[in-house]
Amino acid sequence: MTRTLTEETPHNIGERVTIAGWVDTRRDHGKIVFLDVRDRKGIVQVVFTPEASQAYEAVRAVRSEWVVQIEGTVQERPEKLKNAQIPTGGIEIAAENLVVLTSANTLPLPINTDGYEIGEDVRLKYRYLDLRRKRLQRNLKIRHQGIQFIRNFLTQEGFVEIETPVLSKSTPEGARDFLVPSRLYAGKFYALPQSPQQYKQLLQVAGFERYFQIARCFRDEDPRADRQPEFTQLDIEMSFVEQEDVLELIERLYIQLVEKFFLEKRIQKKPFPRITYTEAMEKWGSDKPDLRENKEDPNELAFVWIVDFPAFEWKEREQRWDAVHHPFTKIRSTKSEIRKENAENLTACQYDLVLNGFEIGGGSIRETDPAVLETVFEMMGNKKEEIREKFGHLLEAFEYGVPPHGGLASGLDRLFAVLLGEASIREVMAFPKTGDARDLMMDAPSEVSEQQLKELHLRVSDR
Repeated sequence: MTRTLTEETPHNIGERVTIAGWVDTRRDHGKIVFLDVRDRKGIVQVVFTPEASQAYEAVRAVRSEWVVQIEGTVQERPEKLKNAQIPTGGIEIAAENLVVLTSANTLPLPINTDGYEIGEDVRLKYRYLDLRRKRLQRNLKIRHQGIQFIRNFLTQEGFVEIETPVLSKSTPEGARDFLVPSRLYAGKFYALPQSPQQYKQLLQVAGFERYFQIARCFRDEDPRADRQPEFTQLDIEMSFVEQEDVLELIERLYIQLVEKFFLEKRIQKKPFPRITYTEAMEKWGSDKPDLRENKEDPNELAFVWIVDFPAFEWKEREQRWDAVHHPFTKIRSTKSEIRKENAENLTACQYDLVLNGFEIGGGSIRETDPAVLETVFEMMGNKKEEIREKFGHLLEAFEYGVPPHGGLASGLDRLFAVLLGEASIREVMAFPKTGDARDLMMDAPSEVSEQQLKELHLRVSDR
């Protein structure tokens, strides 16, 4: 079948075409029947008259959301009936043949609205139908275009896209790991990555001076309204750079992204302001300040860099110091100053990118001295044997010639949610989980068979 997409039909006046798609709406006007047929490119009107007997008889049974294939001739609409609101509003297709490819039951939810009025449980249970609505189709297409732009931009800047492992080792990244039991190695587990942090640093040791990845990340966090157990981030690492080099690159990338795909948006300040963590907390009481001049303006974008974070924070319950972000961050102090009794006074080469009050990225310049890293791990309560067990591979790698390096991880779900004016990251993800981390379509997480548990050397306990 040679199929013509709806957006192409205005160029085919007087020609016979074959279209295929979903019936968006049906309208009966006496002996004439109209179908609006929708495909991935748009919508077009098809007219059925008694003169085309096959099509006319076949259309009698057709209802909304049926999938059909139609042959017909493209013709110009009468002047008074033209619709300037859509690209195909000047033409219609006079149907000659109609084939029903599949029929459809009445949908359990309306798809001709924005969908905000429908409960999450219904929308996510029938997400494959929810995704038919125009708003979500637009969101995911713009997300695709934006990610392609990011890929092209970074490639032109000399970056290499490299995939890092999904099955790895449990490491302290600030949240709980998802663990994957091994069938072949009884009692041992992989962990799904919270981020590719260590792998991307090892790539700098390997000589890939500019790395990036559109990375899937996983965190077994407690339920939150706008967090997801799996998400997508732009992951970047660069060698032979200082902090400002990283910030400048990301600024150029996001400014160009906004200017290309979000023409209605206005970036408040370029370059983005740099504000220290201390100043942000003193002035706004938050390290994620919303600096928009008019917070009612949906098109105002206030990017800001928050820099110079504390290196450590005290964990009262555990009675120990922990890294504010992660332990691989360079500290703005001499070796002799980096010690436990001085932890609260140490500042990290850490930076976060905030947009309209939302953190959309974070990164740092990395510590490359194995001795300093060991000190940091000890300050966090790790014993020497634990350090070697958890981080020995990284410490050893740094003994073989490691360049100064730094990078950033930026949450793409949250970035596109803000740019598209969506209140939730679920609105820019194809198949998100619920707020309590469930997949209502697949009924996940779910139980597994006793045989599977046996193969994995696991036993489920009520405790």
